[in-house]
Amino acid sequence: ERMWATLAHIGPVLTSFVAPLLIWLVFRDRSRFVDDQGKEALNFQIFLAIVYVDGIITTFIVIGVFILLAAWILAIVFGIQGAIAASKGQPYRYPLTWRVIH
Repeated sequence: ERMWATLAHIGPVLTSFVAPLLIWLVFRDRSRFVDDQGKEALNFQIFLAIVYVDGIITTFIVIGVFILLAAWILAIVFGIQGAIAASKGQPYRYPLTWRVIH
């Protein structure tokens, strides 16, 4: 279960929201920990998608470039932190995230 929770956090580096969505859908009934961490990673990816859209829309006034850069850096940093915590069996909560899926 720690491996799947870890992959839910680190998978979005390559697959965006697809990895946490698939992991959560497949393993949510098998493990509370994977259910919790899969939802957490998926909620963060939903939040990032909103931020990326805002960044793309505001690129014409230059600030969007900084929004996109900051979102990309935070996605990598928080994803690594989540993966490290999950690999230790500890729950991880992403800061600044709206919890759409409960």
